[in-house]
Amino acid sequence: MPRQPRRRSYDQHCAAARALDLVGDRWTLLVVRELLAGPRRYTDLHADLPGVSTDMLAGRLKDMEGAELVTRRRLPPPASAYVYELTPRGRDLLPVLRALAAWGAPDLGEPRPTDAVRAHWYAIPLLGALAELGAGLYQVTLDEGEFHVRLEGDGSVSYGDGRTDAPDARLRTDAAVCRALAGGELTLTEALASGRAVLERSVRTGAEDAAPALVRD
Repeated sequence: MPRQPRRRSYDQHCAAARALDLVGDRWTLLVVRELLAGPRRYTDLHADLPGVSTDMLAGRLKDMEGAELVTRRRLPPPASAYVYELTPRGRDLLPVLRALAAWGAPDLGEPRPTDAVRAHWYAIPLLGALAELGAGLYQVTLDEGEFHVRLEGDGSVSYGDGRTDAPDARLRTDAAVCRALAGGELTLTEALASGRAVLERSVRTGAEDAAPALVRD
């Protein structure tokens, strides 16, 4: 029998209320945002959720395990560390976060002096804009860091923090362009045409051991 979340229910026979019973607590959806990028150790989660206390994060993860949104497993040697990862039910929250990001993008503005910034936080708001590139694996580089996005032909998407091996293309831009793309003020085609973003596509040479060449659009 799964452990039930500690949050008290709204006690309303309403689908939205039931959803908020499970993910409406502070930090929960941001934990989901981090885990959508792949399995994470507790210490890595804590590092990329600035402002959350260790007790709060531990409590949220336990609640999410009880709600069957998250599982915890041990990595094989030599790592032998525990990681948290989303269940299929947890991964189903990606469209929810995409909708929230689209709704919140017009209010994003310039980072405030107190705002933490991580490059991969731009991944979800940019998924729609990156769809202009078609299916493929794309590495995105900002001054703040790097992340990668995989777009499938069936419309499904995934993303991860940091670099990836053998991307189909590398996109270089900045946070201001990311905000404009997320808010619908700019399309990726316009950003590339104006030079505010640069795309280098990988060209496979056919030589098995050769690194792919890069061709700038």
